Amino acid sequence: MRLTVAHERLPLHTPFRIARGQKTAADVVVVVLANGERCGRGEGVPYARYGEDVGGTIAAIENVRGALEGGADREALLDLLPAGAARNAVDAAMWDLAGDAPPPPGPIPSALTIAIDTPAEMARAAARHAAAPVLKVKLDADHPATRLRAVRAAVPDARLIVDPNESWNRALLDAMRPALAECRVALLEQPVPVGDDAWLAGYDAGVPICGDEAFHGLADLDRVAARYQAVNVKLDKTGGLTAALAVVAAARARGLMVMTGCMISSSLSIAPALRIAAFSDFVDLDGPLWLTQDRPGGVRDVGGVLHPPATGFWG
Repeated sequence: MRLTVAHERLPLHTPFRIARGQKTAADVVVVVLANGERCGRGEGVPYARYGEDVGGTIAAIENVRGALEGGADREALLDLLPAGAARNAVDAAMWDLAGDAPPPPGPIPSALTIAIDTPAEMARAAARHAAAPVLKVKLDADHPATRLRAVRAAVPDARLIVDPNESWNRALLDAMRPALAECRVALLEQPVPVGDDAWLAGYDAGVPICGDEAFHGLADLDRVAARYQAVNVKLDKTGGLTAALAVVAAARARGLMVMTGCMISSSLSIAPALRIAAFSDFVDLDGPLWLTQDRPGGVRDVGGVLHPPATGFWG
């Protein structure tokens, strides 16, 4: 077995602005595992919110190079690397090399993200996707109701997910309840900071609340199930498809809804995530659609419906 690992910087065609900042490029780590003429590819996205960066992710993979090139399998990988972008990239490459991943779903509705901007610009962005079945609206604490109402007016029929990325507090969430109901929001994702969410236990927002930053994997489920009604499963948080499959089963057993999400990434990240999307209530896998150029053969969006990569792209 031979391992290669590299950093790639993928420019975005439009700045992606959320509550905690703006990005103009996606920094990804790509792993290739080769065994003779066969190879498998995987991609991970280090995320600063979780204390990750490109250098540390690559170093973590290099630290287990010997075990990986010695033939460690996916189960062994769970002990070699902690959950995160490094393990996700390697796990995906292992699945791709083996070629035994669950089949992806067919074309599936996937949320298109409306980044934070002026209410008028957000409405215009939403109107460009008027036919899309699901939109995800990024908000912060600055006039969120005005922005949300502007989007809803532009797309009266779309299913809406609202994502404040931890930027609200209890008072603001209380104040937003009428707007959330009026705009028929289907899901509210991580409205308050992880360190200030205990009060969500028993709280009725009038809309299901989804744990994202609050939820990474199996160890979080009991705590999260007491406070949230859904969990956002991202392979870069669970540390790959292997762990994510177990997470989804455990979340369902606790009565939680499941959302499949992603970082801003290429279709190499989305291909394994689609295997989770097949079992999800909400799908948010539009990361590659923000890139100036995705990988050849990657996913395609047709009116808010995501079509899987070309045959042979991955897995």
